[in-house]
Amino acid sequence: MPTNPTRLPPRLLAGAAAALLLSGCFSGGTDTAAGTDDGRVSLAMLQPPRSGLTPLSDDAFKLSRWSTAETLVTLDDLGEAQPALATGWTQVDDRTWRFTVRSGVSFHDGTELTAEQAAASLTAATQAAPKPRILDGVDLTATADGDDVVVTTADVDPLVPQRLSSPQLAVLAASAYAPDGTVDPVGTGTGPFELVAVDGTSGATLDRFDGYWGTPARASGIDVDFVPDGTARAAALRTGTADVVEAVPVSQVSLLDPDLVHEVPMPRTNTLYLNTASGPFADPGVRAAAREAIDRATIVATVYEGRADVAEGLLGPALPWAAEGRGELDLPPAGVVPPGTRITLGTFTDRAELPEVAVLVQQQLEAAGFTVTQDVREYAFIEADALAGAFDAFILSRATVLDSGDPVAYLTSDFSCAGSFNIAQLCDPAVDAAITRAAQTPAGAERRAAVLQAEAAVLATGAAVPMLHERVVQGEQAGVSGAARDPRERALITADTTSTGQ
Repeated sequence: MPTNPTRLPPRLLAGAAAALLLSGCFSGGTDTAAGTDDGRVSLAMLQPPRSGLTPLSDDAFKLSRWSTAETLVTLDDLGEAQPALATGWTQVDDRTWRFTVRSGVSFHDGTELTAEQAAASLTAATQAAPKPRILDGVDLTATADGDDVVVTTADVDPLVPQRLSSPQLAVLAASAYAPDGTVDPVGTGTGPFELVAVDGTSGATLDRFDGYWGTPARASGIDVDFVPDGTARAAALRTGTADVVEAVPVSQVSLLDPDLVHEVPMPRTNTLYLNTASGPFADPGVRAAAREAIDRATIVATVYEGRADVAEGLLGPALPWAAEGRGELDLPPAGVVPPGTRITLGTFTDRAELPEVAVLVQQQLEAAGFTVTQDVREYAFIEADALAGAFDAFILSRATVLDSGDPVAYLTSDFSCAGSFNIAQLCDPAVDAAITRAAQTPAGAERRAAVLQAEAAVLATGAAVPMLHERVVQGEQAGVSGAARDPRERALITADTTSTGQ
């Protein structure tokens, strides 16, 4: 599981610690301080590359956030597919799609984008070991036919265009792909910024690509530093060392100028999963009693210092259509908690807030008549037990929208009978039917309505108690404009981003 930055109390030590940490950061050959006004944007990022910046890994999202690697398709705010390196597409039959490749696009190495190279990039992704997450369980082939890429799937997949929007399926020049399967994004993308240098896990340098097919970048380049320590990232914003800062820890926000802090809703829900197969929560009435005991607002105010959203459902404000389309939920009434009801509550330490959430949840459940024992470990040492149903209740921070921009994969894995991540051990025919309907519905308003029906079916079982939706705090200097605030974390520095200094 991805982790949050560790909090470093007391806060009065933050400035001194950050000063020491920053002495080794932002030290490239170019003066990248926000006040230099040299036309470049300096960026402090949370995590260094884990896989050499190959687009076939989660590092792909860095390439996307730097606007250097692009895909055939992009997504709008509703998750609808929009043209990018493909100008359009048609569905030939249930398993075949045609994507017309944009003409006049140059890779950063000077070669031209063709349907053949677009197909070759997709084929490299399908043959990677391991496959990119977006292709997990998907049998996909891509071939060139004139100016088109023909994509065929073994199974019916109405989300092929959305799938091709994943940064893990970026189209790079032929020179990016080595015979041994490694992929080098340096100088091989198509975006408004060219990746020109990578300094291991320390930083990266990008320059404006003057041959870009679209609107040229306003900034002359991007200077990236990887700063895993949250206190140091906050100090970079406070001192003006960085123009844009990823993931400012909640614990640091009060030390910053509020005008420089921007909260972005995340498609991530902090949920209490209840074991429906065994133990006290096999009883729907007892599950409903636990649901009624949870005071979401107190958790948000206390643990997240108000920088989260109280959950009304599994899907939160990062998907604005969810709140707009959600009807009145039919939740079962709370039953009586039998005297002496003992439960084991599990969570993990990797996300700093979860142990604190567990303390409050324990107090709230005990006030409702439960006797609670906590089991809190590192995620690597608790996941297997959680998936095996070893806990009566489990607190999890869970991404609800995966790489295709669609929640159905999350609903399937967490709540269907065959789900691979079914901590609640739920197997309900009505839930399975609702999820299947959503999965088979083409993208668009009808699919979104079907997703909300599936959400309602899950919540009616009481198997999951959504507590809150997380936000990420993004820092931007006063002179920065055009930085993306993207809940999907696909965009950050765009062609429109510029910094005028302080």
